[in-house]
Amino acid sequence: MGGNATADPGGLVRLEEREREIAEQAEETRQQITRLTAVLDDFGRAAGEVRITRKTLLELPDPGQSAPSVLVLKLPDGAAYQEIMVGFAQADRPLRARGVCEAMDLDPAPNNINNIRLKLKRLAGRNILAEPEPDPFALPRL
Repeated sequence: MGGNATADPGGLVRLEEREREIAEQAEETRQQITRLTAVLDDFGRAAGEVRITRKTLLELPDPGQSAPSVLVLKLPDGAAYQEIMVGFAQADRPLRARGVCEAMDLDPAPNNINNIRLKLKRLAGRNILAEPEPDPFALPRL
C-alpha cells in the first residue's frame, strides 16, 4: 500500500533539484534585497542633502547682501558632515553630540559621541554651526 521512497528514486532526485533551485533563488533574492537596501539608503542621504540645501536657500538673505556659496564651500568633505547637517535641519533646535548620534542612528557609545563632538566643533569653527555654550550646537541665525 503506502509508497516506498526507494520505489521512486527519480522523484527524490527531482525534489532535491527543486530544493536546490529554491535555495539558489532565495540566496539571489537576499542579495537583491541587500543591493536595493544600499540604493534606498543612498536615496535617503540624497533627499537629506536636498532638504539641507532647500532650507539653507530659504534662510539666505537677499542676494544683494551676501554670497550664498560661502556656506556651501565651508562644509568639510565626508558623508558624516552631510548626515550631521541633515540631523540639524530635521531637528530645528540645538542638539548635543549624543542627540546627533541618535539622529544619525549611531549607537550613543562614548567613542561615537566623541567623534561626533569633534565634527561638531569643526563645523562650529567654520561658523557652519553655533556653539553658544559647551556641547549644545545649533544652526546659526542668519
